[in-house]
Amino acid sequence: MNGFTDSLSGKAKQAAGKATDDKKLETEGKIEEIKGDAKNKVDEFTETTKDKIDEAKEKLDQK
Repeated sequence: MNGFTDSLSGKAKQAAGKATDDKKLETEGKIEEIKGDAKNKVDEFTETTKDKIDEAKEKLDQK
């Protein structure tokens, strides 16, 4: 799964856990949501880093 689907699935599990008073399911959902958010942050960081590397390469090629 990607970060977005992990986060969305986690939120759904949390809601189901709250609705059924299932603390374990609610906790699993929170963990899954956090995992998804972390994946999204890593993906953002990776993209930003790649962009910065490409910019640096272009500047070096211009010299």
